[in-house]
Amino acid sequence: MSTKKKVAIIGTVGLPACYGGFETLTAYLVKHLHQEHDLTVYCSGKKYPKAERRSHYESAKLVYLPFEANGAQSIIYDCLSILHAVLFADVLLILGVPGGILLPFVKWFTKKKIIISIDGIEWRRDKWNRYAKWFLRWSESLAVRFSHADISDNDAIQNYTARAYSTRSRVIEYGGDHARKQPITDAAREKYPFLAQPYAFKVCRIEPENNVHLVLGAFAELPSYPFVLVGNWNNSAYGRQLRQEFGQCPNLHLLDPIYDQTQLDILRSNCHVYVHGHSAGGTNPSLVEAMCLGLPVLAFDVSFNKATTEHKAVYFSDKAEFKKHISETRIRTWKALGQEMQAIADRRYNWSVIAKKYNYLINKVYSTKSQEAKAGLRPQLSYLPATELVQHQLGQYGALNMFYEETKP
Repeated sequence: MSTKKKVAIIGTVGLPACYGGFETLTAYLVKHLHQEHDLTVYCSGKKYPKAERRSHYESAKLVYLPFEANGAQSIIYDCLSILHAVLFADVLLILGVPGGILLPFVKWFTKKKIIISIDGIEWRRDKWNRYAKWFLRWSESLAVRFSHADISDNDAIQNYTARAYSTRSRVIEYGGDHARKQPITDAAREKYPFLAQPYAFKVCRIEPENNVHLVLGAFAELPSYPFVLVGNWNNSAYGRQLRQEFGQCPNLHLLDPIYDQTQLDILRSNCHVYVHGHSAGGTNPSLVEAMCLGLPVLAFDVSFNKATTEHKAVYFSDKAEFKKHISETRIRTWKALGQEMQAIADRRYNWSVIAKKYNYLINKVYSTKSQEAKAGLRPQLSYLPATELVQHQLGQYGALNMFYEETKP
């Protein structure tokens, strides 16, 4: 019987999970792997008041730090978590790249094994200014270069890291089978009258990269079609402005965040079509959850969304195309699409499967004696045209690009 590894999970807001893809991932890793490893999870003391804190969650030890896990403080939060974890952990599982500046030192001066999940392409998000984007891109490059294994949650992200850093990342998606189809209750019908007719639904952070303005603008011009959007409207000037602009449209229902899983599932599992406007990132948790619920998906036309849905959803790139799909797609087409989305989700986005992939990677990295655990990649003489680079949102790397294959040891 193998000895348990001491694994530190770094970069999440913490447990119990209230929201967020990394938090949900961490909760299910703890659920499925707590008997395999000794797990420690770092938590933001800013999000968990002292009265709500606990020492353990399903046998995983919780460590609180007095900083925010997101935004500008995430650099300090992740770095302090890493410094604490090297004192005891065998494997550091780091979710996100803000702490990447410390990883060269961890790899050079300790024998700790590092697994990094880069969380999409964070530096490309519109919410960051030019200096933050530069730092995040630099930190990402350090994280990928000095980790023993890097995880992409999406095939498109794997392609990106291969092209940008000549490394072969491991694709491990998010699970979504915690979402459950819920019947419409009398209380819900009374609270949300729109449940009585077909409606479209979306849940997301209210940020420009999620194309909230585009979607709201389209539905404002389709007054007979109800649209429900759940998000953090008061978190930014962008959200407040949109709510003020579109809040009076009778067919638009702009709801505040719903943290009760059952209540959220009542609204989304009974919608006519799920709208996914994300234009940045990787495998988005809300999209995976919608697919697990068997919802037809109308998604923004980017490589990440196409990879997640295996190119089988309906896609839009502007308001005119969006309106056309909403107005002209027939009910039987949406229903058939929902069945396809569920079939993909059943095969790929199951938490027990995801946890087994993480467990395999933890054991593989830990058992590798050398500090160099990753296979390199070498270029083959193959060129990609600029049009294909643009399609994959990789145009900034220039028209000259190469496929890669693993370097044999």
